[in-house]
Amino acid sequence: MNWEVVIGLETHAQLSTASKIFSGASTAFGAAPNTQASAVDLALPGVLPVLNKGAVERAIRFGLAVGGRIAPRSVFARKNYFYPDLPKGYQISQYELPVVSGGQVAFPFEGGERRVQLTRAHLEEDAGKSLHEDYHGMTGIDLNRAGTPLLEIVTEPDMRSAAEAVAYARALHSLVRWIGICDGNMQEGSFRCDANVSVRPKGTEKLGTRCEIKNLNSFRFMEKAIEHEVRRQIELIGEGGAVVQETRLYDPDRDETRPMRSKEDAQDYRYFPDPDLLPLVVSPAMIEAIRGEMGEVQHEARSRLALEYNLSGYDAWLVTSDRQGAAYFEKAIEALESGDRSAGAKQLVNWMFGELAAANNEIGVAISDSPVPAAALARLVQRGADGTLSSKMMKVVFAEMHRDGSDADTIIAKQGLKQLSDPAAIEAAVDRVLAANAKQVEDYRAGKEKAFNSLVGQVMKATAGKANPAQVNDILRRKLAG
Repeated sequence: MNWEVVIGLETHAQLSTASKIFSGASTAFGAAPNTQASAVDLALPGVLPVLNKGAVERAIRFGLAVGGRIAPRSVFARKNYFYPDLPKGYQISQYELPVVSGGQVAFPFEGGERRVQLTRAHLEEDAGKSLHEDYHGMTGIDLNRAGTPLLEIVTEPDMRSAAEAVAYARALHSLVRWIGICDGNMQEGSFRCDANVSVRPKGTEKLGTRCEIKNLNSFRFMEKAIEHEVRRQIELIGEGGAVVQETRLYDPDRDETRPMRSKEDAQDYRYFPDPDLLPLVVSPAMIEAIRGEMGEVQHEARSRLALEYNLSGYDAWLVTSDRQGAAYFEKAIEALESGDRSAGAKQLVNWMFGELAAANNEIGVAISDSPVPAAALARLVQRGADGTLSSKMMKVVFAEMHRDGSDADTIIAKQGLKQLSDPAAIEAAVDRVLAANAKQVEDYRAGKEKAFNSLVGQVMKATAGKANPAQVNDILRRKLAG
């Protein structure tokens, strides 16, 4: 039987506020356990929550970025469940009336552009953390995360493969960092995804029973977890079994998902409006003020750069994957000398996401802190375009630039790397090589193309690798044809 995979994602993005959503406690990562849990976070008797305006502003920013509807009035609800790391016995979240409804996230996929529809994005508080590893048969509870502001972003069941789900998650990760609402640090739990996975026979409309894979904090693990869960469900049904709605965890060491608990439905949480919090009212003036502060949104920058510099859709996506990269690209473009900036733009993209990215990753720096500033990379690209450097020499010069921060022109002058482009000098070198390699000339004229490559190599060797390769090829073919 041919199966269709159906995937929806729920993403928890930790909002970049300095304090928690309902208290003044710090959200900084890495503090000693339970040192950033206030009386409100601990649910001590008599305390009342006070909503953090900064969290609301960040939710609105997200709604504007995805083209969603921002509710003029939304309500906080109590989501009731009992876990040791949930001091109140309920989580403050939003249910029937979220702050953002609808919207979409676009991303490149399989040579085109894919769009996933969003169901909602709502504000809520995080729970604490249960620690099992270090207590030998006991569990420790760290409530530093309790009350940390989250924006939960829920998609429609629009995705049909693990690869597509990962492409969406990467695009969402890029977007929340671009608009400055989340640092996206997956190792610290700032960006976590839950994947709802089901399968159904192709051509049918009814959704299969879904299982939720919790707390996926790595794109690689997300893809592997979904792929395993799809195989598990198909094999289970094929053997005559039935998929049970449940929450599962992914074990990367065994590359498998395993049951965590039965999956609750909304009624099991007994949602009701939180009596300690007034409805959240967002005015049109507040929305417009935030819109005015946001500056250029990611998709707007993408469209503008593609149009101005004739970038392909894929290259425009690369350049705007984060604000630092986009800013670097624009500084480099501005530093290009006169000429075809579209051609220069393409070369800059190639270098930024090829040699520069690899070199920066090797020493663990972001592009904004690269030893090669944007203007310096632009000069290197210019020296390739004006014939000063061959592509091979460009890589030699770049390695030196990245190693000690030197300028391309300084390295070229110091090491005598300027490409030989004088036709007369190249022709003289070709004549010497042809005279000394009569057998290879004869082989080429007899139809052996490899002999030509050998002759090119001889000319490059004779010019210490400095001859312009294109000119060498042209002059050699002309001479051999004669």
